[in-house]
Amino acid sequence: MATAPDAGDHTVGEAVGHSPDGVRRRDFIYVATGAFAGVGAVAAIWPFVDQMNPSADVLALASIEVNLAQLAEGQGIKVSWRGKPVFIQHLPPAKIAEAQAVDVSSLRDPQTYDERTQEGHRQYLIQIGVCTHLGCIPAGVAAGEVKGDFDGFFCPCHGSHYDDAGRIRKGPAPKNLVIPEYEFLSDTNVRIG
Repeated sequence: MATAPDAGDHTVGEAVGHSPDGVRRRDFIYVATGAFAGVGAVAAIWPFVDQMNPSADVLALASIEVNLAQLAEGQGIKVSWRGKPVFIQHLPPAKIAEAQAVDVSSLRDPQTYDERTQEGHRQYLIQIGVCTHLGCIPAGVAAGEVKGDFDGFFCPCHGSHYDDAGRIRKGPAPKNLVIPEYEFLSDTNVRIG
């Protein structure tokens, strides 16, 4: 004859549906359901996040090529790259010598002219035309524009003065005009970006 289990055979808290280590099947179902819901939420949200990536036409402008053959000595042009103006100048030898002669220890953001241009193409200065103070567009690259106290660039919004090498010399801007990534494909063709 079989005997009934004694009530003392079970520990306190142990009940039907519990394993000896205290984990219930229901706990597993909750975790699995939560994980499944998380994966579903990510799958539902992904199209909205993905649409914020740059479109194909924007990615196509990730780099631009500019032909500098028509840019005469002493002239400057503005081109647009990634929605920002880029100033390209063809500096004459006298301006280059003047920019190279500046004592960089006196500059707020010390950079030599040679650090801001590429070997073999020192006559071309290429920089993003956005003031490093609050993002305004300085004047000075085109003929007839105000060039500021240092015959370079002048940001009329807050009074930042840059020299002809794009280095900050006076005013609130903390840094020089930014030099974008670029490479010369030939003596007169440059790819920016």
